[in-house]
Amino acid sequence: MAAKKAEQALVEQWRDILALHARTQCELDRALHQHGLCASDFEVLDVLADGRTKDGACTYRVQGISDRIHLSQSALSRLIARLEKDGLIERGMCPEDRRGVRVGLTDKGRTLHGEVLPVQRAVLTRMLNSG
Repeated sequence: MAAKKAEQALVEQWRDILALHARTQCELDRALHQHGLCASDFEVLDVLADGRTKDGACTYRVQGISDRIHLSQSALSRLIARLEKDGLIERGMCPEDRRGVRVGLTDKGRTLHGEVLPVQRAVLTRMLNSG
């Protein structure tokens, strides 16, 4: 009986996490929409604006971004193509591996990131501090 209650509590906790994620994602999408972005768009810009990668480069390999924002490689590729079309990021060949692609912010992307960063952080603060 105690094991069943513990399992049930664990499942409830998991569902609470999923619900909070869904509500937060929805609020982020709503707040960022007026800037022409969705939450996933912002996450890519935020990772790229975050600074240098472990190898000291100013750009990230696509796989490195995928690992940080938890999107599939194909979903991320489509998102990157759209952000590139919008002039927010640029792609280039990896000098260390000609098969790889590096992605970096353009000036336009860096400016937009700076404008929407306070909006995104305010939503996170409101949603995650309210539980």
